[in-house]
Amino acid sequence: MQIKIEAIQVAESFNIKKFRTDFLVEAHSGSTSEIFYELENNKYLYIFDYGVLVFANYNIADKNEFIQIVNNYAIDQVNLDLSEEYRIEVDEKKLKSIVKNNYVIVSKIEPSVLRIVMLNIGQSVALEHYEVLTDKLITSSKTYILELENKGKISISKINLLKYIGKVLNVKNSIVDNLYILDDPNLVWDNEDLNLLNKQLKSNFDINTRFKDLDYRLKIVEENLKLFTDVLNVRESSRLEWIIIILIVIEIIIALKYH
Repeated sequence: MQIKIEAIQVAESFNIKKFRTDFLVEAHSGSTSEIFYELENNKYLYIFDYGVLVFANYNIADKNEFIQIVNNYAIDQVNLDLSEEYRIEVDEKKLKSIVKNNYVIVSKIEPSVLRIVMLNIGQSVALEHYEVLTDKLITSSKTYILELENKGKISISKINLLKYIGKVLNVKNSIVDNLYILDDPNLVWDNEDLNLLNKQLKSNFDINTRFKDLDYRLKIVEENLKLFTDVLNVRESSRLEWIIIILIVIEIIIALKYH
């Protein structure tokens, strides 16, 4: 027996509270930031407020139908085709879970095991989303750095620079707000097997390593922002100096004319 799992980044975030109120199915477990459902026909569903859906045992039609429903609770939909697949295989002879690159072997299917596996693949897709965003920020900043290197100046306007700063801060704040996605779920604290499975999955998906790399790249972008701001301030300061000089010259001319 095996279960196919697929995680998809659908939006920047979901209104979990409103969805839970409207969706007339009792949740197996959940909180203000996530909901886990055990449904009929051996299907499982995990919804995270950072915009990720994780399906287990869903066919394409059912998956697409649910995405259409949950889009009504999406905030800023993401159209980056970010998804990841994984599977769970059952071998009753195995006493311990065995994590492989594309699948995990467990002795039996339990909701707690499904939650841990689906949580980690959901985290992996969310990190990929932030990696794409930071890559775009770094690429755009490189354009200005090359211009600064070749021409000794940057042509970006003050308004566009402020927009760029806003975009960077928005991405950073989104990541900081969702730092909890790296936290270990409560159900692993008192269960040694689940705790081991969770650690192995985190290692398999490079969750902690990728987050550290993400944080490093954001710091690079912030340093570039500081550089751009300093250059812009120098440019604005020089412009103000020239304006003052011109005004003084005009004032002198007027004074000499009417002397």
